[in-house]
Amino acid sequence: MYNGLVHAHSGLRWVVLALLLFAIFNAFSKKSKGAEWTDKDKKLTLFAMIFTHVQLLIGLVLYFISPLVQFSEGFMKNPVYRFYGMEHIVTMLLAIALITVGYSKSKRATESAKKFKSVATFYLIGLLLILAGIPWPFRDLGAGWF
Repeated sequence: MYNGLVHAHSGLRWVVLALLLFAIFNAFSKKSKGAEWTDKDKKLTLFAMIFTHVQLLIGLVLYFISPLVQFSEGFMKNPVYRFYGMEHIVTMLLAIALITVGYSKSKRATESAKKFKSVATFYLIGLLLILAGIPWPFRDLGAGWF
């Protein structure tokens, strides 16, 4: 079960990144053109948010069953335990909260430009936090590309 969840969490990361990139690119391009907010724009931002929340749920399960999350004495001195026990989850929770706020603000806004601005701003900051919090292979944290 653990290995399956790790692979699902690692593989779904690429879907989340792609959806966030598409939503951000869409928001910036349509905002600059002065385009109207369409049902397609709403669905794209919604799917990006939903997939980040699914990723969060898988991550929370992993947080409680992973051997990489250790709260033993001196765990803050171990970079791997510190990353998975503190840095990764805090960064990702902030990112997902920002993405959720961006979606909510776009949903409440009445003008298309404000909708696109909310998505572009909050989703971009969330994406940057996600990129900073991913255990990329070059960080030597015991994770691979998938």
